[in-house]
Amino acid sequence: MLDGLYEHSPWIAEAALQQRPFQSVAQLKYLLTEVLDKAGRKAQIALIRAHPELAGKAMVSQSLTAESTNEQSKAGLTNCSAEEFARLQQLNAEYNAKFGWPFILAVRGPRGTGLSRAEIIATFERRLHGHPDFELQECLRNIHRIAEIRLNDKFGLTPTLGNDVWDWQEALSEFSEPGFAEQGQLTVTYLSDAHRACAARIQGWMLACGFDSAHIDAVGNVVGRYEALANVFDTSSQDAISNNNDSYLPRQNGEYSPKTLIKPKTLLTGSHYDTVRNAGKYDGRLGIFVPMACVRELHRAGRRLPFAIEVVAFAEEEGQRFKATFLGSGALTGDFNPEWLDQLDADGISMWQAMQHAVLCPSGDKAAALQAIAALKRDPTQYMGFVEVHIEQGPVLNALNLPLGVVTAINASVRYVGEVIGTASHAGTTPMNQRQDAACAVAELALYLEQRAAQDGDSVATMGQLNVPAGSINVVPGRCSFSLDLRAPNDLQRNALEGDVLQKLEQFCTRRGVRYEIQPTMRVSAAPSAPEWQQRWEAAVTALGLPVHRLPSGAGHDAMKLHEVMPQAMLFVRGQNAGISHNPLESTTSDDMQLAVEAFAQLLEQLAGKNRS
Repeated sequence: MLDGLYEHSPWIAEAALQQRPFQSVAQLKYLLTEVLDKAGRKAQIALIRAHPELAGKAMVSQSLTAESTNEQSKAGLTNCSAEEFARLQQLNAEYNAKFGWPFILAVRGPRGTGLSRAEIIATFERRLHGHPDFELQECLRNIHRIAEIRLNDKFGLTPTLGNDVWDWQEALSEFSEPGFAEQGQLTVTYLSDAHRACAARIQGWMLACGFDSAHIDAVGNVVGRYEALANVFDTSSQDAISNNNDSYLPRQNGEYSPKTLIKPKTLLTGSHYDTVRNAGKYDGRLGIFVPMACVRELHRAGRRLPFAIEVVAFAEEEGQRFKATFLGSGALTGDFNPEWLDQLDADGISMWQAMQHAVLCPSGDKAAALQAIAALKRDPTQYMGFVEVHIEQGPVLNALNLPLGVVTAINASVRYVGEVIGTASHAGTTPMNQRQDAACAVAELALYLEQRAAQDGDSVATMGQLNVPAGSINVVPGRCSFSLDLRAPNDLQRNALEGDVLQKLEQFCTRRGVRYEIQPTMRVSAAPSAPEWQQRWEAAVTALGLPVHRLPSGAGHDAMKLHEVMPQAMLFVRGQNAGISHNPLESTTSDDMQLAVEAFAQLLEQLAGKNRS
């Protein structure tokens, strides 16, 4: 049955079958990747070379395997124009000459329905410039994706819920801002018209999925609630018993007491729907639609849980239009600075004006608006905790061939902006040993960042901005501005990294005879996952037959804000294209989204078992 999963290479399935029985198809898929991973480079290259070229000689001579014929046909490669066919032949030749093996791409794509010929050619052109070691692994990852789709076909499996989550995200990406939409780029910043359209669409979908209510709150969050069972009874007494109706009655002195009705708590979940400029489609939004799919399935089954589910599509997390990052989730923790309303965007529009345009405060009264925002603060005693599903935004899970990962902590971070001041002088007449070159001091610091962060293994340090103001090609730089972004899994490690970097900056500048100015712009403590909630995610992943991989989050998330008032934990979903994010190449598959929905459903069942009356 498994013959043909891997092109002309039945040995992979044969080796995986030695590990039967399999807990799930997901486990079988992972074990197949393990076989190839352990096989070594020679066997891996042989497998790649067993694959045909795209629109190559085998297709023309009709000697493709049945599986490859189906895949290339679904991608429309059998209907190439003369220009497309010629371009593919040229790319095949260039790629083979550079790497020594054929270009491999899962042409049925992340959704399984087939990439367009334009997408295939664009990917081909991009990957032609890759490093051979990386490209080898990228070919293998695409081979595993091909095998995954073939395995689904053999078992008649369709990731229906994953497809729905995929489709919601594709549909939401239709809304983008002027200047970007015309170029096919996704940009949705706080309270723009595209942002408001997204909010209205999410609200409508929530109601269609069966949420009891869905509204847009005073800062633009979309809040959907699926209420709990009508009656939940206190079962905390060790002497609690149940009658024939499964209603628990505490025993007191041998007498049955009246039922103790308790108010159900709420599970809070969600993520953000705003984006960076020229963004990917899944950052944030995946964490809205995964729980939304779970609520829809509960509603379809006519089922309620012993707790309510509140899904929040946070209005702002990226800090793109105004300098008020985590505004959406911050409002729920009571962290909204009234001075933010006076911030101006690049067009001189204040946040207050944007809120009025979005009709978030119909009265138009600023005091009333601030009062409404203050009322958004959640009472932590009424909530069980906060969980967030998010695309990884990194390469770890992709490299490990794992669809899901459990987050241990959201990294602590600190940011600085600074400037080194030296002496601008003539590039031709100033001897090398008499220069006060500001740019060289900053360049030396940039190289130190790379070396120092690597010492920790899981710290990261970035100089994302480096600029010589009014620099000239024949002038020794007298000034150089720069930024620092330092992150680590815990505060102590972040502080040690920060101290070393600032000390080196001082040393470099002293030795070079230049001075510096530097100021912090942000400092955020680490947000470790609550142990019991992390364990719930781990149990959910295990129940799917997948190994548990724990990893920190280097990026900031809404869970960081909710961490301030309630326990939180996150689940990461593998990203494609080496996990790239904040980029149009950001992607994941409907199969991985399906597993995310199933993991979330597993978590709900765990909580229901704990709280069931």
